[in-house]
Amino acid sequence: MSAANQLPHLMPVAAFLEWDTQDGSDRWELVDGIPRAMAPPSAIHAAIHAEAARLLGNHLAEHRPTCRVAIGAGVSPGEFNVRIPDLMVESAPFAGGGRLVCAAVLIVEILSPSNSAETWANVALYETMPSVVEILVLHSVEVRVELLRRGPGGQWPRDSEQVPPGGEVRLESIGFSAPVAAFYRTI
Repeated sequence: MSAANQLPHLMPVAAFLEWDTQDGSDRWELVDGIPRAMAPPSAIHAAIHAEAARLLGNHLAEHRPTCRVAIGAGVSPGEFNVRIPDLMVESAPFAGGGRLVCAAVLIVEILSPSNSAETWANVALYETMPSVVEILVLHSVEVRVELLRRGPGGQWPRDSEQVPPGGEVRLESIGFSAPVAAFYRTI
C-alpha cells in the first residue's frame, strides 16, 4: 500500500517535515498534500547535476561569496507542497538547521523523459515563489537548455528561452555565464 493511501487527509508541510517515511529515506516530496517517493537519478542525470553544481559553486565562491548552492534541500511553494529541485542558489544569510530553503533566487532542474510532466509541474510551482527570479532546465537525453526569467514587472514568460547547444547560459540572478557545453562536459 502506498504512503498516500494510508493518509486520511492531505498532509500539510509542517506534518510532512516531521513525518517518518516508510523506507527511512529522505527521497520524498509532498505533492498537493500527498507524499510521493522519488526515484534515484540516472547516471547521465547525476553527471549533469555534478557539473552544474561545480560550475555554479565555483562561480559563487569567486564572485558571490554570500550566495551558496543547495543540493537536496526542499522548497515549499504553498501549504501542501514540498519539492526538491536538483539545485538551488540561495542569496539570503544562512539560517541553518532547517530542511527548507526560503530564499532561492535560482532553481535548476534536470529534465529526464521519465519525469518530464512532474518537472514542468514543479517549474510552474517555483514560479509562484517570490524569491525565485530564474529557472534553468537542463535536458538529460540531449544537449538542450531552457531558461525562464521573471520579467521586470514580476511576470514569467509564457515560453522558455531556448539556449542553443553552441550558446551561452547567462544567469542574471548571480551574474553567471558559461557555454552550454560546460554543463554536458562529462557525457
